Amino acid sequence: MISKINSKKCKKIKLVITDVDGVLTDGGMYYSEKGEIMKKFNTKDGMAVELLHKNSIKTVFLTKENSKIAKSRAKKVKADGVYINVSDKEKYLSQICKKFAVKPNEILYIGDDINDIEIIKKIGFSSCPNNAVNNVKKIVDYICKINGGEGVLREITEVILKYKN
Repeated sequence: MISKINSKKCKKIKLVITDVDGVLTDGGMYYSEKGEIMKKFNTKDGMAVELLHKNSIKTVFLTKENSKIAKSRAKKVKADGVYINVSDKEKYLSQICKKFAVKPNEILYIGDDINDIEIIKKIGFSSCPNNAVNNVKKIVDYICKINGGEGVLREITEVILKYKN
């Protein structure tokens, strides 16, 4: 499948919202014998947040998981917002738009699974990892060359900044 890059859509982006599990991570959940969950993040995605900020683009993490780890990672990379334990992600769109003073068509959303489809339909530009489910791959504007957890946010950041600058 060939990604459809629309430079006009890219130029409008003022906010990037990303799912966490399967996008910023490989989707695996690692459990210790004490039941502690661990997740692996890619450092390239942390630099992506910094690059976005340098270009006046804010970042938000939005995840279905009730994850303290996602909150910790968002804080470490200085994401502008983090929403955890969100089942119906599209219901938070108006709240996020209001908080960050953006319109839906000024948002890039990155997701990988069926719970991302409704919000993808409502924003300006969408992306997914290469290993996203087919129902997501069919509707996004850009399919990354790499899988979740391998630097997806960094790849799409470079695409967006190429067209914005």
